[in-house]
Amino acid sequence: MPSIDNVIHRLPGPARDLAIRHSELIKFAIVGGTTMVFDLAIFYSLSLTVLEQKPTIAKVISGVLAMILSYILNREWAFKNRGGRERHHEALLFFSISGIGVLISAAPIWIANNFFDIREGHTSLTMLLILDFVLNYIIGNLLQMAFRFWALRKFAFPEENARGAAAGSTDFEPTEEEAAEEQLGHS
Repeated sequence: MPSIDNVIHRLPGPARDLAIRHSELIKFAIVGGTTMVFDLAIFYSLSLTVLEQKPTIAKVISGVLAMILSYILNREWAFKNRGGRERHHEALLFFSISGIGVLISAAPIWIANNFFDIREGHTSLTMLLILDFVLNYIIGNLLQMAFRFWALRKFAFPEENARGAAAGSTDFEPTEEEAAEEQLGHS
């Protein structure tokens, strides 16, 4: 499987420049996709077994576990060149922001179940799975993703290039190609 660097370097000039310029957003989206699959697997494992009658609880549990994975991937890859805070302060902000994100992503299913009683009258498992997917993983994730990207850059990882040498970079005058690779999160 080709690395992200290889894929980006094969793009035409304008697309490559755009990808490099928005690399944090691209990496954030890749982390989000990865944690969404992780979240989805846990949610359906719980909501189709032990928490069948409590899909909101299943969503919160799966969201918290996905949040832990997200912190590790975002800190070490998507926002690896950002920082400006002590690790414990950064982690507290990340988990606070992500906790709000979990609640935002669970809100559509909670509203649908508690205000509109969508589970009443739907005996089809397929219909419930589709409803849960649309509410949790399309509407809920889009809402929380927009909030988290803004809030993480603003509060948890506020300073661009804050980790530089502290993150292991010893090249204080990189070439343009080395700077582009570093921007992508690879060395």
